[in-house]
Amino acid sequence: MINKVWDQILKDEFQKDYFRRLGVFVKSEYKTKRIYPEYEHIFDAFRYTDYDQVKVVILGQDPYHGDNEAHGLSFSVREGVAMPPSLRNIFKELQNDVGVKRTQTDLTDWAKQGVLLLNSIMTVVKDHPLSHKEKGWEIFTDNVIRKLGKRKEPMVFVLWGSYARSKKNLIENSNHKIIESVHPSPLSANRGFFGSKPFSQINQFLKENNMEEIHW
Repeated sequence: MINKVWDQILKDEFQKDYFRRLGVFVKSEYKTKRIYPEYEHIFDAFRYTDYDQVKVVILGQDPYHGDNEAHGLSFSVREGVAMPPSLRNIFKELQNDVGVKRTQTDLTDWAKQGVLLLNSIMTVVKDHPLSHKEKGWEIFTDNVIRKLGKRKEPMVFVLWGSYARSKKNLIENSNHKIIESVHPSPLSANRGFFGSKPFSQINQFLKENNMEEIHW
């Protein structure tokens, strides 16, 4: 359904009543409304980054809700679409932190290197943020975070903003590194996101644990 190892890790999850109800709800929404991302891209974060390949988790809340923006990866938008303010600030911090001047808005290359770009709520109605809140997605993604949080192999969890930081208690294994700050949104970026240096921290941790660093 998703990816070889994830399918094994999540097979019991897919059989639970809440997930079946979520599936019925989501299919109905796609038939009657404009939903993002496109149906076939809902699980792309898992397709590009299998369970045993995860080195970094960057947690978002729900997908971008504008035309043709969301494509299944948190904070990432399709090429050719106007860059959202949060992503612009992420790239500003990226340049200030590690000197990478990035203009490519599609973050698939990060995902292919082991960065799980996971939205807690995985679908949204066009122009209606948080419209699929409390429909079951949070149960599913919380359990994904729990499973990763228990994994023996170390990884980095990046929690930007109060919502993402509320998931910190799901991460049990002290082998993992947690990087947290305010959200990169223009409303909060100046209150601690800028200057937080998450990208150099991530690569330093990976280097210390004999893993290949991310090419941002």
